[in-house]
Amino acid sequence: MERYPGLEKVTDLSGLRAFIGDCRRCKLWQGRTNLVFGTGNPQAELMFVGEGPGADEDARGEPFVGRAGQILTDIIERGIGLGRADVYICNVVKCRPPGNRNPEPDEVAACEPFLMRQIELVRPKIIVALGSVAVQSLLKVKTPISRLRGEWHEVHGVPMMPTFHPAYLLRNPADKRLVWADIQKVMKLMGREVPKRRR
Repeated sequence: MERYPGLEKVTDLSGLRAFIGDCRRCKLWQGRTNLVFGTGNPQAELMFVGEGPGADEDARGEPFVGRAGQILTDIIERGIGLGRADVYICNVVKCRPPGNRNPEPDEVAACEPFLMRQIELVRPKIIVALGSVAVQSLLKVKTPISRLRGEWHEVHGVPMMPTFHPAYLLRNPADKRLVWADIQKVMKLMGREVPKRRR
């Protein structure tokens, strides 16, 4: 919090969005159309954290609205049995990296206090981290996601389940079964009934 004085005084998500403002704290602002803050229930029990906005998200100012977003919606609605409006969805960085490249360490560092404040304000019971950038940023590790997924970790005292990013599933549809296994663990911790067979 000491990186941005006054951030600790922000008491809700709308206040945090106002604090971030027309952000120019890293170089990503130069190529963005819209800052993509986050969306969903401000008191959600379940929070999804992705990597950063893509072209569709940059155009609309909302996270996970493109093809990968359709997979995430499917996971939330058909898999878990919640509505998108019931969960909270955000990203490690709030502006689109050029050409959808991975965010660079300085960009992640500039945005990190805002993500941490989002977690503190939403106070989810569970975080699902989507993809290696989100997982490695939250855990401060360089371990490959293939070794981290499916096992519980902790972020700010909140249980966190790493799993593959929905965009990865577009390229590797066979690994949907691994993500479903991870999501079943999330559902069990939430006390939600896991269906015997999916689809």
